[in-house]
Amino acid sequence: MPVTLEAGDAAPAFSLPDQDGVTHRLADYGGRMVVLYFYPKDETPGCTKQACSLRDHELAIQARGAVVLGVSTDSAESHRKFRAAHSLGFPLLVDDGAQVATAYGAWGEKVLYGRTFIGMTRATFVIGTDGMLLKVWKRARAEGHGEAVLAALGDISRKVGR
Repeated sequence: MPVTLEAGDAAPAFSLPDQDGVTHRLADYGGRMVVLYFYPKDETPGCTKQACSLRDHELAIQARGAVVLGVSTDSAESHRKFRAAHSLGFPLLVDDGAQVATAYGAWGEKVLYGRTFIGMTRATFVIGTDGMLLKVWKRARAEGHGEAVLAALGDISRKVGR
């Protein structure tokens, strides 16, 4: 049975290395919101659009008190090249074996060009300072994703009176 997390659920803990081998744990970001986005593959058209949209809004996202972390099953070397090619400022985490993606429900059955297979879905989670999920996109759109995240952070800020 696939995991289906919703806003209000506790975010699964994670510990993953980034493109430079630095380990990132959810607990490391206590006091800050985390925009944890899962994407299928470095240097593919949709994933590049999504990453660049988040890059273009990263400063505004940070101004709302959040940090962006990208996650895929690609290697650290692939992540390094992808970050450099597109001037991405946020870490890209290596989920070798897709354990974290599975825990978040971002790994599962997909259909592409009429073919069904198991892989990474384009899902995004906004995790609150208390480790609870504030916003969940189970099927995020690549185009304009930075704007969508920024708007959601604005809604969250208004709800908590910031």
